[in-house]
Amino acid sequence: MTESDLLFDLPDLVIRQLVVSDMANNVYLLTSKRTGAQILIDAADDPVAIDELVQSAASDSEAPQKVVFIATTHSHWDHVRALAAVAEKTGAPTAAGREEATAIESQTGVVTDRLLDHGDKLEVDGMRLKIVHLRGHTPGSIAYVLEPTAKEPSDETVPTIIFSGDSLFPGGVGNTNNDPERFASLLNDVEERLFAIYPDGSAVLPGHGVGTTLGAERPSLPQWRERGW
Repeated sequence: MTESDLLFDLPDLVIRQLVVSDMANNVYLLTSKRTGAQILIDAADDPVAIDELVQSAASDSEAPQKVVFIATTHSHWDHVRALAAVAEKTGAPTAAGREEATAIESQTGVVTDRLLDHGDKLEVDGMRLKIVHLRGHTPGSIAYVLEPTAKEPSDETVPTIIFSGDSLFPGGVGNTNNDPERFASLLNDVEERLFAIYPDGSAVLPGHGVGTTLGAERPSLPQWRERGW
């Protein structure tokens, strides 16, 4: 059985992480404790390992588990290599940023079922992910933001969690191929749509590598802008 990391055991859901491929892509699985509904974020590679990830979450809910959405952060090949196989295996509909759907289909043959725009919400059985469009790494890259529920707005043990794809990492924003316009667009969006909105305790779970928090990265924003990457 593939080993998955238990990242968060929250009042209403459990979040697990699996690292796949030679590019160390992160796959995230959210499971509702109440209903067993699951959202898989970035079916990056190794469908067998992803299936084992789903099986490893069997104890995360007393209800029968079922993947009800496969959500993609962006269309780069290393983030969608297992999408077709996982979609076929689970029968789950897929979701992605509107501007990424054509590229995803051309690479995988998978037609995106839910086209997401900035400000949309992907809601499934009590799990609600807000869509934040972060333009620059790719035109339609999005972050999925799990916000605390309204009944727990002041509970600091339930953090905001940002699944940032390849748009935000510890130490900087994602690769924009030395294009000044793309870099400025991405940094502006990250500043205005993440750092200006969410508290320092917000967890950032990127598409590769280890996570961070907005608070840990906030002091470096001027340095990122000055260096240009």
